[in-house]
Amino acid sequence: MKALIVADGDVPARAALDAAWPGWADGAGLVVAADGGALGAERLGLPIDLVVGDMDSLGPEALARLRDAGIEVQLAPAAKDESDTELAVLAALARGAGALVIVGAFGGARLDHALANIGLLDLPALAGRSIELLDASTRVTALRAPDAAGRPVRRELGGRPGTLVSLLPFGGDAAGVTTEGLGYPLDDETLHFGPARGLSNLRLAHDAAVTLRQGFLLIVESPATLSR
Repeated sequence: MKALIVADGDVPARAALDAAWPGWADGAGLVVAADGGALGAERLGLPIDLVVGDMDSLGPEALARLRDAGIEVQLAPAAKDESDTELAVLAALARGAGALVIVGAFGGARLDHALANIGLLDLPALAGRSIELLDASTRVTALRAPDAAGRPVRRELGGRPGTLVSLLPFGGDAAGVTTEGLGYPLDDETLHFGPARGLSNLRLAHDAAVTLRQGFLLIVESPATLSR
């Protein structure tokens, strides 16, 4: 099952998301809002199934309105180890989600929240599942290798030629990076954590791909051709 999670960052307009990532919401069987993300979900026209969090952003009036509409609410204490977005991810997994799309993970007043949301891509509970973070200008996914059998992991990077793909190691070096269909090729090379070598690569073909032998690699895609 595919789940949509709406976090409480900057939520783009529905038309902007549809234009950038056609079909992004297709086939979703579950919509989970993280606290004030419920308001963003409403603006996107998404039918909310569940709201989770400590509700410090949503506020009592909006919370009461959602409850009156029959939407399930899972209230969390303010003093907790998880972010509201992480709680939303865990709730979606508990309901059987095998693929997750998160919007509203970026922007807002808190850079630390955006970084924490990117870190959720390596959440142990998500191992073996698909997860992506979206806004109108960015899609972030991740690749961790090796797989359970100790083999490199390959990811298709289908998209429009001329658009940008950045490959950024996260939390350490990414070793054995090999690309196909990108303008600046890598052949079993190491991208070191810190230097920006993997920034702003160019997709040359619809069927581009990346293979990783060891480490954790963020894949940041843009639907537009941007200046470097």
